[in-house]
Amino acid sequence: MKISLRKKKTRKKRIRTQIKRINMVKKPIAKTIGSRKRATARVWLYKGKGDILVNDQPIEEYFPLSLRQGRLEAPFLVTETRGKYYATVKVSGGGKSAQVEAIIHGLARALDSIDREKYHSLLKGAGLLTRDSREKERRKPGTARSARAKRQSPKR
Repeated sequence: MKISLRKKKTRKKRIRTQIKRINMVKKPIAKTIGSRKRATARVWLYKGKGDILVNDQPIEEYFPLSLRQGRLEAPFLVTETRGKYYATVKVSGGGKSAQVEAIIHGLARALDSIDREKYHSLLKGAGLLTRDSREKERRKPGTARSARAKRQSPKR
């Protein structure tokens, strides 16, 4: 008894191919970039109901911690647009926490570009439009281990 290729595909692959087809048909309302530390997120915002996809995966798969998933909804909760828009995101670089912050920044920028008069003050007030410029400080020569460690002394 042969099993067809369609049945062999896993549920995840089927979902991904369906999502790709949907995204190819629909045109995004806004395209923006968000960043935090070394992470950058390219965000495509679409009108309608749907899930946020991160690197072609649902949020629950890419960010297993529920705390991170909740933070991703912040721009939609602040502007009260939850359920009106959904997004596809390609994120790279940095750690998971920095990636979440980059996605939030990108989503906020996308919502701001849709209706500036309505959403700008809300997003700015919540601090979602400001790019957090803090980066890892480089290690300086002469210091032991880290950037701000005491200078090494040749004396004994």
